[in-house]
Amino acid sequence: MQPSTERKLQVIFDAHQFHLPLAEQQRLHEELDGLARQVAHFPIADLHVLVEGKARSNDVSVKFSLILPGTTLVTNDHDHVIQPAFRRCLDSLLHSLAAYKDGLGNVPERQKLEKGTHHELTPAVTLDQEALQAAVAEGDYAAFRGVVAPVEEDLRKRIGRWVQRYPEFEARIGKGLEIADVVEEVLLAAFEGFERRPAHLTVSAWLESLIDPAVKELLSHPDQELENINLARSAVAAANGPDAV
Repeated sequence: MQPSTERKLQVIFDAHQFHLPLAEQQRLHEELDGLARQVAHFPIADLHVLVEGKARSNDVSVKFSLILPGTTLVTNDHDHVIQPAFRRCLDSLLHSLAAYKDGLGNVPERQKLEKGTHHELTPAVTLDQEALQAAVAEGDYAAFRGVVAPVEEDLRKRIGRWVQRYPEFEARIGKGLEIADVVEEVLLAAFEGFERRPAHLTVSAWLESLIDPAVKELLSHPDQELENINLARSAVAAANGPDAV
């Protein structure tokens, strides 16, 4: 029996355009025991597992979002069947978790995080939830982008630091890819997935969790993603003027 000071990992499975039988879900849940032990002493440890079918590629995509005090770790993978993608995604998350713990710095800072007293490094801005919801309901990306504008500069700075983890992306900055492209990719993903966002995350924290998937998408499918980005920019420019983006 685990000590009473440990908190059980909360896991939510969410399937879109993919049939995930309960028995399969339970088998996958059992593979998370190692992760559960790693986060048992954190006061917040919630894992959101998104399984999504991709009709065009006949693949299944698996995305993990692990919410811890002051941060969200996100990993994703895909394959023709769920098990390999799930296991690679889990392995990647465990590596990210180890790096996160190693990077906490001195012991007092780590203790702050584990006690939940460390605050997110996000701007003190409260975004208008009703305006975001209305923009999504109306399919108005330009309006959505306008509402999130107060956090865009902070998002841009975070992305600038994040891409340092990807030398391949850094090498392509100014040669077909830009930090601004990642910003747009994140905002497009947020617009398209707004209804599925974790309810307990602030919009700012949720946007940050979308950075890594955005970088990976631009590296994997640059032509397709840049085409989508340019279409979105054109729509914003048409709505707000050419200097809007």
